Amino acid sequence: MKRLAYVVVALSLLGACSKKDPEPVVASTGTGQDTAPSATPPSTQPEAPAAAPVELPAPGTAPPAQPLAKETPMWNAPIKTLQGQDGDLAAYKGKALLLVNVASKCGLTPQYSALEALQKKYGPKGFTVVGFPCNQFGGQEPGTAEEIETFCSTTYGVTFPMMEKIEVNGPGRHPIYQELTQIADASGHTGDIRWNFEKFVISADGTQITRFDPRTTPDDPAVIAAIEAALPR
Repeated sequence: MKRLAYVVVALSLLGACSKKDPEPVVASTGTGQDTAPSATPPSTQPEAPAAAPVELPAPGTAPPAQPLAKETPMWNAPIKTLQGQDGDLAAYKGKALLLVNVASKCGLTPQYSALEALQKKYGPKGFTVVGFPCNQFGGQEPGTAEEIETFCSTTYGVTFPMMEKIEVNGPGRHPIYQELTQIADASGHTGDIRWNFEKFVISADGTQITRFDPRTTPDDPAVIAAIEAALPR
């Protein structure tokens, strides 16, 4: 039944993707790379168009945050930046965080505009988005680190930190996502990341975390409320 539920979620997420996307990913191969037949190779698919500049709404009501162990191993799990520099999440301790797995060729890619709007508004208040490129969902992040960086900066003006391309599901799942996928969202879902742009808001003190479905946009009032509640006091 759990696998059937995963199939249903994956199919429903396809509706959020444009016709330029590959066919839906209906199941994980268990190898860390989801696959599906596509008439157009991912490397030749046109990029999603940039969305108009985002005007953020007022905060709404955030779903209940989940407790997060203050010394969870994900803080010190090594990860490189998109530029190849060694780093870890501990470098961002003391800030509210929005962690998100991203892709350049998805129907949800215009969410970058709202992510950058959040960075601009809340960055000075002790907040940052952290992006994790991932190619596991329909092969929608096929580029090199340089290509991803160029796309993000020229198409969406991204200024928030971006990490190296990683796997978020399967046996190759990065240690950061081994921790994140244990968190339940408001619907009770735990486990595998369901598609590009699933979001996790972590409080500045590192003790609370809120998970959001990929279809919940970064400028959703509930996400904004979670960020405002997570800011340093």
